[in-house]
Amino acid sequence: MYHLWDYTCCVLTCVCCVLCVSEGEQEEQWLADAGLSNLISEDSEDVDNVVLLSTLTRTQAEAVQRRLNSYTLSLRKRNKPRDVRDVFNSPIAQVRTISILESLLRGAPKEEFFITDVAYCEQAVIFFKQAKLPQNNSQRRKEDGTLPRVICPKCRLGVTRIQDLSHADMKKVRQLALIDMTALCDLLELEVKRHKTGKRKIPESTLFGVPLATLMESDQKIKPNTSTPLFMQALLSFLEKKGVDSEGILRVPGSQSRIKLLQQNLETNFYSGQVSWDEVSPNDAAALLKKFIRELPAPLLTTEYLNTFSAVRDITELKQKLHMLNLLILLLPEPNRNTLKALLEFLSKVVSREKKNRMNLWAVATIMAPNLFLHKAVPSRLTEGAEKGHAEKAADVMRLLIRYQELLWTIPNFLMGQVRKLNENSNRRYQFYDRRIKNLLRKIHTDSREKPDKNSSELCRTVKIQVGDLVSSTMEYQLTTNSRASDLLAQFQRQSLRSPENGKGKMRRYGEHCLDPDTHLLDLYNSNHGGEWVIKLKPNASRGL
Repeated sequence: MYHLWDYTCCVLTCVCCVLCVSEGEQEEQWLADAGLSNLISEDSEDVDNVVLLSTLTRTQAEAVQRRLNSYTLSLRKRNKPRDVRDVFNSPIAQVRTISILESLLRGAPKEEFFITDVAYCEQAVIFFKQAKLPQNNSQRRKEDGTLPRVICPKCRLGVTRIQDLSHADMKKVRQLALIDMTALCDLLELEVKRHKTGKRKIPESTLFGVPLATLMESDQKIKPNTSTPLFMQALLSFLEKKGVDSEGILRVPGSQSRIKLLQQNLETNFYSGQVSWDEVSPNDAAALLKKFIRELPAPLLTTEYLNTFSAVRDITELKQKLHMLNLLILLLPEPNRNTLKALLEFLSKVVSREKKNRMNLWAVATIMAPNLFLHKAVPSRLTEGAEKGHAEKAADVMRLLIRYQELLWTIPNFLMGQVRKLNENSNRRYQFYDRRIKNLLRKIHTDSREKPDKNSSELCRTVKIQVGDLVSSTMEYQLTTNSRASDLLAQFQRQSLRSPENGKGKMRRYGEHCLDPDTHLLDLYNSNHGGEWVIKLKPNASRGL
């Protein structure tokens, strides 16, 4: 379903301390996070597993197989591991071939283009294959300290940002992103151990040291639509007005005595609205911002993925680093992801005022990295001599997060395609029960996906107008090759609500996707014939369809 506004749901997570995890437990947790836990249970023929697996690429499927094999070996089972390929022989499983990938990646221009139409793990397969060819025997380009501009070409279906999807579809994105990230780690030979988390006592404090989930739950009682902690919003708002032009902001320490008094004042009076920011020093506020992040009971990047974020620095190629970061951002719980985004947007503003505050990208990244990458919940096992190297690696990853944040908060097209297939396949589950009609169903599916003739007559699409949970009216819209979502909205605004009333009751919600205004609607229709188009009023803004 495509609509005018997006849903914002807070994913509540427990704040935790680190516990040791056996290899078998790690694989079991991974399969659960990827939505494939039934593969190791008695109900291993669960149709939902088959539907999810049918959307994966070859390299993603191999990553799943490795986790199953590892889980089986860890428990010393005698039976032969389940072969995922048996499940993949479904009539609608589509695996991209190497030749298609090579045609996309070979002969790319010298500019840094960011391809999202092909799974990141499949792009890595081609990269390593080409690196072994005789004509490509030159050494890889080393980091020279500069960060080039990375261009992400916009496809005809537009750009999908994280906030554009419903909670249900975002859950599927996270499952698929975990599989693709794990496959990419396997190819890059990054062995990353995930920490298991346990419950932790919540302090009596109202602001500092409080779990993000708890803080968000309290703040949403005051401001229901808030996506980041109100205290952090107040700090960032003050710093954007009074601090971004201050020389050495974030670097120059504030007064420890003033910082202590300010913190006590905020803990006591912030929610009552009795805090005056007029006499607050920007350096003191910046110190409190760093302290707030540093004293979260769990890392902002989470205990599960902190080590993976750190390992990004060990990847040679810039685009593969960005691939990994993009997937990791998608895997973060919503409160963490939104809080990180607000922080990075502020840091980007600080960098943009470098001429006044003398804080360039590298300086900001170096100062802020320890607050995100070094955390008491994830004890460091580094020797004294190795700490400097780890700090430099963390700063480099921080630099990428700040520089390319606009790119990292989008959902790659290949994941959107997999989610679309997953939703479509879920409505045709019966196909997976009777293998005798497999060939017939494959033919039906192929025929239904044939592209219409470009010279065929123009289509007319019915668009539903929704007020609250009810459809109040419908509108006819004629699709042409150049029809965009913004054109449909413009026609709706011209017609207003003059369409005849023909309400059809409450809407069904399987998945919702707020469209980019530049989305070409005929291409969207061809990729998803069964999708419903709904225009809804957005509570706080009017961006997108």
